[in-house]
Amino acid sequence: MSKQISVPDLGVDEAEVIELLVQPGAMVKKDQAIAVLESDKASLELPAEADGVVQAWAVTVGQRVKQGDALMTLVEAGGASAAASVPAAAASEPAAEADVPAPVAFMASAATPAVVPEAVTAAAGSVEQISVPDLGVEQAEVIELLVPAGATVKKDQPIAVLESDKASLELPAPADGVLVAWVVTVGQAVRQGDALLSLQSGAAPGSVPAAVAAASVAAPVPASAAPVAQSAASASSASVALSPAEPSAATAPSGPVHAGPAVRKLARELGVDLSQVTGSGPRQRIQKDDLHAWVKQQLSRPVAAAPAASGGGMAALFGDLPAEPDYRKWGEVELRPRSRIQRKSAENLARSALIVPQVTQFDLADITELEAFRLSLRDSFKKDGLSLTMTVLVAKAVAYLLREMPVFNSSLARDGENLVVKDYVNIGIAVDTPNGLLVPVLHNADRMSLSQMARTLGELSEQARTGKLPPAAMQGATFSISSLGGVGGTAFTPLVNWPEVGILGLSKASQQPVWDGKGFVPRLMLPLSLSYDHRVIDGAVAARFTTRLGVLLADIRRLLV
Repeated sequence: MSKQISVPDLGVDEAEVIELLVQPGAMVKKDQAIAVLESDKASLELPAEADGVVQAWAVTVGQRVKQGDALMTLVEAGGASAAASVPAAAASEPAAEADVPAPVAFMASAATPAVVPEAVTAAAGSVEQISVPDLGVEQAEVIELLVPAGATVKKDQPIAVLESDKASLELPAPADGVLVAWVVTVGQAVRQGDALLSLQSGAAPGSVPAAVAAASVAAPVPASAAPVAQSAASASSASVALSPAEPSAATAPSGPVHAGPAVRKLARELGVDLSQVTGSGPRQRIQKDDLHAWVKQQLSRPVAAAPAASGGGMAALFGDLPAEPDYRKWGEVELRPRSRIQRKSAENLARSALIVPQVTQFDLADITELEAFRLSLRDSFKKDGLSLTMTVLVAKAVAYLLREMPVFNSSLARDGENLVVKDYVNIGIAVDTPNGLLVPVLHNADRMSLSQMARTLGELSEQARTGKLPPAAMQGATFSISSLGGVGGTAFTPLVNWPEVGILGLSKASQQPVWDGKGFVPRLMLPLSLSYDHRVIDGAVAARFTTRLGVLLADIRRLLV
């Protein structure tokens, strides 16, 4: 039965409709986001009140609404097919607003009416709209769709790849069936609860009409769903390619600025005037990538053309940067885009280097007996499919030492008046991957046995290298370890990963002559590089840490006493 839905209590007098997330004829689930409203203070998503099919919208993009205004007509699920209850006229009429995105799942264009739900319902099996699961982060970008519309999928089969600021992850199919259509496009930013795809569970291959798959594949990407990453990348590439004599002539949007609270907060932190930024979202809604692209563009302009510092932004952080030279004057150049992980890692490291006044303490640890101990256990660990590495043994000793010296397991409170000392030990281990540096976390490392630690680190490292590491596995670290022992080098200065206060670097161990009181004897020495936040840790305390760690590594049995 049809039900008239009204605008709920918004917490404000009125708000503007800036995006309609579903089209008439689309099936929705209860609590699924169906529209985005924006007031003077915040953006908010309106959820569907019940399962059913959207029959018609009573509002349009740009309209201002308040509590009690008519919002939409919903045909609730139950009894006869809800999709069949939608009047043909409502299903076939073209979108009234150019800014309203046509769902790729059910519409190819205005000329192909939204009759796909009926066609799908008529096929064997039930069609279910699948939403984006909990990603462990606020949002992620769709970077690859692994399965085309109309294909048969198996439960837990990877069907899409998403990338957040910290990692790439694969989304598995929730059940066996036929993937009727995708609701998302490559480059689109999604978050938990957003519509992802339509799945006909239990359907045999070929049971989905060919027209359905063809319509979804041929569907043009609506203007509002234009890939954010592509627009940001093109803006970034354009800014890098500018010659010093040709500053960008991008014009600022006129009228009200559309941006969410997170974007506005970021703009305040960067000192960016949002009226100067052109948004790539619906109704020129400004995304975070738009801000980053704008800042890069400004940095690429000649110093004379750059706007004067206004007390904030990149100029306030780094001072006036000189104009980037035109590298093409000396020969051919090539622009190679960096992965999102590499870009975000660079931003985080730059921020940490700027915030944290750090010092690095160097030391050597005698691991001659520890290496012999490791080799004695290597075969037994291999039988269980585990690899006992020196990094695991060092992590075990560090977890013990962080309990002895909790100042290294703390963070400096934002007010600078207090230390936040954690009653848990979570050690981040840096892992080199094809997409960049990732830091999976051994949670409660001080409670792990050697075999548990080796198994967990092995699994996390493999997930990191194959792009399957969940974001939650990289959060909550209290201290980090970065090992270059497998590569080489004698020492390095790892950067503290704020809000942590310490990071331990391990270089390649080597045989060195050591005086034992009677003569020089060969010993296997491991270089240690401890970087620390000097606001929290004094040099003497850092020296005690590396000295104590050397004692523990020289005789691992001390962990038992």
